[in-house]
Amino acid sequence: MAQAAQYSVIEVLRDGRRVEIRALRPEDRGGFAEAAGRSSPESLRRRFFAPRHGFTEQEIAFFVDVDFVTHVALVAVAEEGGQSVIIGGGRYIVLEPGQAEVALTVSDQYQGRGLGGQLLRHLTAIARESGIKDLIAEVLPENIPMLTVFKKSGLRLSTKRERGVVHITLHLS
Repeated sequence: MAQAAQYSVIEVLRDGRRVEIRALRPEDRGGFAEAAGRSSPESLRRRFFAPRHGFTEQEIAFFVDVDFVTHVALVAVAEEGGQSVIIGGGRYIVLEPGQAEVALTVSDQYQGRGLGGQLLRHLTAIARESGIKDLIAEVLPENIPMLTVFKKSGLRLSTKRERGVVHITLHLS
């Protein structure tokens, strides 16, 4: 979807704060690293399934240099102290025609305000327009907030639990 690279909408969180959900841009490299640096060790572990203390340049390039065809990424941006700050993000990566893996992350201080669901809703819209039929995710069983985001998505959902992970399939059609 060509217009995914220019995607931008304004959303309102449960607490009334306005945020922009938009396409990730190459110039977001520093903001991406800062957002990861503000995340708690527990949030990083839940997202990456292992303790993380930072990212290599190669990993940052993977996360930031997306093509908006096989790798789509959105960020949520809020104003803090007069500056735009990345407070969350979501992405999907096409695994095979019609199927993509989805992942979301929300900065600790913004969790519980509905941002994860909003990011998922916008990624789902882009995925549908791009011909994706299923979004899949792997979630740690103790990551109740993320499991809740998927359950409340309004999408038909199937889950399978095995070896310390919950496999989720969100059916878009």
